Amino acid sequence: MAKPNKTNAMRILDQKHLPYTCFYYDCNAFTDAVQIAEQLGQSPLQTFKTLLCSGKSGAYYAFVMQSTATLDLKKAAAAAKEKSVAMLPVKEIQTVSGYIRGGCTAIGMKKDYPVFLDQSAAAFSEIIISGGRLGTQIHLSPNAFLAATNGTLCDLQQSD
Repeated sequence: MAKPNKTNAMRILDQKHLPYTCFYYDCNAFTDAVQIAEQLGQSPLQTFKTLLCSGKSGAYYAFVMQSTATLDLKKAAAAAKEKSVAMLPVKEIQTVSGYIRGGCTAIGMKKDYPVFLDQSAAAFSEIIISGGRLGTQIHLSPNAFLAATNGTLCDLQQSD
């Protein structure tokens, strides 16, 4: 079977000469990052999801965090220097990002929205993110991710 065409995320990583590897798997419908990690025998702690939010100002933000974690909206707002942020409704994900739900990644969205990566990523030499379409993952270092997105490393997780 031939490899699928490259996604925007892969093209950006190539343009910036940032190292990454791709992993392809069968997937025809949305499955959350935890289920995908478990299905593929990967660590859900090393698998990161992209959550899109809108701020009180009307600006959009991408928050990237461990698949098992819950986003702390107050911490997210503080990171974005907003009064408050709210999760983007699912029906708006593709319009805002250019990616479908389950294939959304902070690399190569329609516009260069501010990106925040949870500090838990620093514990790994490699993190796993969506590759920009269903059935595609990108494995890369947290530093490569931050370089590709001009992202900021910060605390985003809700405390237990």
